[in-house]
Amino acid sequence: MSTSILIVQSGLTERLRKSRWPARLDLLQSGTGLLLALFMWVHMFFVASILLGETAMWSVARMFEGYFFLGGAHPRLVFGAAAGVFLLFVLHALLAMRKFPGDYRQYRKLRAHVRAMRHEDSTLWIWQVYTGFALFFLASAHLYQMLAWPQNIGPYASADRMWSDALWPFYLVMLLAVELHGGIGLYRLAMKWNWPGLSRNFLKRLKWGITGFFLVLGLMTLGAYMKIGFEHQARYGERYQPEALPAWLERLAPEGDFPLRGKERAP
Repeated sequence: MSTSILIVQSGLTERLRKSRWPARLDLLQSGTGLLLALFMWVHMFFVASILLGETAMWSVARMFEGYFFLGGAHPRLVFGAAAGVFLLFVLHALLAMRKFPGDYRQYRKLRAHVRAMRHEDSTLWIWQVYTGFALFFLASAHLYQMLAWPQNIGPYASADRMWSDALWPFYLVMLLAVELHGGIGLYRLAMKWNWPGLSRNFLKRLKWGITGFFLVLGLMTLGAYMKIGFEHQARYGERYQPEALPAWLERLAPEGDFPLRGKERAP
């Protein structure tokens, strides 16, 4: 019997190969989380345009509907963007659930372990699980609103939703959950992938600084919408329409909607 046959029969030629899929899924989870966190920040700045005035917020909302570029408002563009974010959100949630405790017994063991060690990063991860679980319902409901009524975005429509529809507690809880979840997630990403090579203490301070900034901005924005909604409640359902826009925006608006006063529209 040849030596090669002996080796094959003994099983020495078999090599255990570890699957690369866990690492690939982990990378995909990190990538989707990063995209969602960046979207969250950009979205917050756009929503906070109400702090610059009702016309500023109206202009931002119409921009995303293609009003200044496509000859009119097309809410289906908002629907498409919301659908894309929703799919990304679902994918991220499914990937993240791989690491959640499988049952209550596992959760109790994990909780006892965290309490015993008193490890701050482990505590942050627990809070990320809590806020992620809450966002699974809160963000889904918010995205459903954007999918079902993409045309109801504007100074009055959004303010009516906050005050007259009494949804401000919903958005307050979602604000706290999304800012905590996103800030912790970005911190853990930076630590996991060692980017951009900063110390743990500095990243923690940066995380809390960014989270605090967006929480303050979000609370100011929520307060502004509630104030407008309170003042507008007698005219619930009315949509905001500015009388005029800055000259450079009037030139982009559809012909006849905002004729430049005393000037000819640029060719």
